[in-house]
Amino acid sequence: MVDIKIYTTGGTIDKIYFDRKDTYGVGGPAIGEVLKEANAGFAFEIESPFQKDSLDMTDADRQLLYDRICEDPARRVVISHGTDTMIQTARKLAGIADKVIVLTGALSPARFKSSDAVFNIGAAVAAVQLLAPGVYIVMNGSIFDPRHVRKNLALNRFEHC
Repeated sequence: MVDIKIYTTGGTIDKIYFDRKDTYGVGGPAIGEVLKEANAGFAFEIESPFQKDSLDMTDADRQLLYDRICEDPARRVVISHGTDTMIQTARKLAGIADKVIVLTGALSPARFKSSDAVFNIGAAVAAVQLLAPGVYIVMNGSIFDPRHVRKNLALNRFEHC
C-alpha cells in the first residue's frame, strides 16, 4: 500500500544544466533518488504526467494534473513543481476535497550540492503526513496557504503575504 503518492511535473528540482547555466533540460524525477538516499520509512509511488519548466505549463497541463489527482485513491499527495507557477497550480487544485496535497520545488536543482531541494522535499513529505486535508505549498522551511503566498524574486524565497 502506498502512503504517499508523488507527482513530478518537472521544474528546477529535475533540471540538468549543460555548458552554461541558462542551457538546461528537464531530467527524470529526482525526488525518488532523494527519498531513497534518505532511507525514507514510508511507501511511495511516483507518477510523472509531464516534465516541464513551470513557465511552459498550460491550463490543460494543470487540468490534467487535477484530473489525475482526483481519480487517484491516494489521500496524501506531494507534487514536485517549478517555483515560477507553483502558486497558480496550487490554486487550481484547491477544489479537490478530502486529500492533503503539498506542492514543493527548489530554487536550484537537486543535483547541485548546495540545493534547497532535499530540505524542501523532506519538509513536504513530513507536512503531507501531518496536515489536515487541503492544498499547501511547502518551501524554505515554511507551510503556505496558496491564497496568501508570493515568491519574492529579490530574496529568492517564498513568503506569506
